[in-house]
Amino acid sequence: MKDNWLKQGYIDVDDWRKDMNYPSEARRKQKAVAAIECFQEIPCNPCRDACPAGAIVLHGLVERPKLMEDLCTGCGLCVAVCPGQAIFLVEERERHARITFPYEYVPLPTQDMMVEAVNRAGETVCQGRVLRVAESKTMNKTRLVTLEVPLRWADEVRSMKRLEGDHENG
Repeated sequence: MKDNWLKQGYIDVDDWRKDMNYPSEARRKQKAVAAIECFQEIPCNPCRDACPAGAIVLHGLVERPKLMEDLCTGCGLCVAVCPGQAIFLVEERERHARITFPYEYVPLPTQDMMVEAVNRAGETVCQGRVLRVAESKTMNKTRLVTLEVPLRWADEVRSMKRLEGDHENG
């Protein structure tokens, strides 16, 4: 997996499913849950420190974070504080998935806006509808965007195309 990432600059979905502690299907269908795609073995712990439920654990100085999915409340604080933007929230519904990711650009999308949802490589995979844009002081300047996308793209969508507009003020 690490070799693939070094060659292409992003992780493949199949590698993520095999190597990461991917939240179970049952848990993804209950409510939003953190999906950790961190594979850097470096000293880093903001996600663990931000989690009010203690759902993210590290067992060593350079251990990759592990999610205790039964403790995760889906609050998104880990998503906002991750310096590598390697954590997302995933929630699966009957026909749609809700994907929450960090977004640090301007202009911001607005609720109900239709956008191009992209995969880890930045390629458009489907259309998504903006459900929410969350901002708070605890998230510093990172906003969390939640998109609703077709269920089949739940494991692929990780962001959206940057909107046209004033990019200098972000």
